[in-house]
Amino acid sequence: MNATLDGDVVRARGDARQRFHDARGYGRADGPDVTLARVEAAHLLYRGDLESVSGMDFRAFFRDSVASEPGFAARFLVYADLRERGFYLAPAREGWPGTADGSDGEADRDGDADEDILVFERGEKPGGPVAHRVRVVGEREELVTADLVDRTLAVVDEESEVSYFACAAGGGFDGRTECDLPSDLDADLFDDRVVCWSPPTALYESAFYGQPVSGRDDADVDALQLSLLEAADLAARGAVDLDADAVIDCGREVEGERFDRRLAVYRELRDRGVVPKTGYKFGADFRTYDAVESVAELPHSECLVRVVTPDHRFHPRELALDVRLAGGVRKRMVFALAGDDSNDYLTVERLTP
Repeated sequence: MNATLDGDVVRARGDARQRFHDARGYGRADGPDVTLARVEAAHLLYRGDLESVSGMDFRAFFRDSVASEPGFAARFLVYADLRERGFYLAPAREGWPGTADGSDGEADRDGDADEDILVFERGEKPGGPVAHRVRVVGEREELVTADLVDRTLAVVDEESEVSYFACAAGGGFDGRTECDLPSDLDADLFDDRVVCWSPPTALYESAFYGQPVSGRDDADVDALQLSLLEAADLAARGAVDLDADAVIDCGREVEGERFDRRLAVYRELRDRGVVPKTGYKFGADFRTYDAVESVAELPHSECLVRVVTPDHRFHPRELALDVRLAGGVRKRMVFALAGDDSNDYLTVERLTP
């Protein structure tokens, strides 16, 4: 069968609707004919189901499509991979099955369209429930963190292999840590930390603030070293006799405005019953514990949290490194999007569709 290129779509006639759309979920039905996006037509050419498009074989059509649509080569690789995995797909563009009226993921390829391919739940034909809204990028492209919420990221590396990441809103926290804080504990502010003198045992053992000056295994905690984040939080809650603003000013001197973002996330997690501790050993801002009953019987932390701005741009290689490390130590990778007035959370995990 031969088809015709018409602008940025391909028209197939004859029994194309029955062969391609009705039976196998390609394209958009137009009466007895089918309108195909370039990526769909290229896949049919590659499989030999189409002989040509306006006289072009697969090689010629592929070259023409790459020249016409930025990112086409990567999208084709992902489309072909997902088809081989047995999914029905549709390009995320207006008029195609599964896409809401008015949305057009492919129309502005030079912009920041946040989805490229719709993947329908296994066994569902186009128009059915959508399992994945896929954003396709090359490994050298920059990503805006906020644009990935509730998307599946498909990263095509330099050797044309595809890695998938599920990006879900929320951190999945289940805070259940409870502790009654003391008030006006004696404390001193030093260069980049605070020492709290003669604290109640529960401040460390149950609330997991600080580290004992004498070592974490010492049963008698005479003094606690607190990070500036911990001290600023406790000062704001009236638990230590320090001026919270003075602690915050010290934090800003140490690490600039980044301190404010991290403190906002730290406070919110504590308010939700989650215990954040430093994630330095894992290259993150925090590791988190949902439920701490006793430091002596401390569970494994559940998440690694990295604090960024909502408009933070990072490379897929950076994201893959964070997610791979978190998975290697059996934790979830969570990005905290710290805004001026509120914080959002994005959980990113490796995915095998």
